[in-house]
Amino acid sequence: MKSYCIENHCLTGVEQRPSPHFDQRPNTDDISLLVIHSISLPAGEFALPHIDELFMGQLDTGPESGFEALAGLRVSAHLVIHRDGRVVQYVPFNQRAWHAGKSRYCGRKRCNDYAIGIELEGTDDTPYTEQQYQSLIAVSKALLAHYPQLTRRRIVGHQHIAPGRKTDPGPAFNWSHYLAAL
Repeated sequence: MKSYCIENHCLTGVEQRPSPHFDQRPNTDDISLLVIHSISLPAGEFALPHIDELFMGQLDTGPESGFEALAGLRVSAHLVIHRDGRVVQYVPFNQRAWHAGKSRYCGRKRCNDYAIGIELEGTDDTPYTEQQYQSLIAVSKALLAHYPQLTRRRIVGHQHIAPGRKTDPGPAFNWSHYLAAL
């Protein structure tokens, strides 16, 4: 299995693509939640450049693009794990990525303030690949080892912090497989 290290709040050995969509956390010592998401652009299509373009602020949202509804959207995640297991980092972990939106965990609002967001290339109802699970497990182990406030019990899906608004990573995500490997 792969293993990763964290240096200067960045995962070593992965592609670094600095997104413009981030800002300072209110407290850089408070990294205490890991949020698993899913994303595909267009929905259900994989291995296209559109996720990267969205997180880099370069997505064509013109009338012919099919992405008009995303015009002006400024979002990012700390990491994206592609179907083949490749990991790309967009925001250093000590910075606030814009992934959770309106959210709440254990009565505390604004999860982006204290969470790390990982996007899996996929959909709620498409099984994730074993390569993705292996990369997610290795990344999660590195995060758990590096950030002491982050624990196995503080790993959630987007659906858990924004119920009724978000459903990802959805029923296709095998929580028991993932958590048992940690």
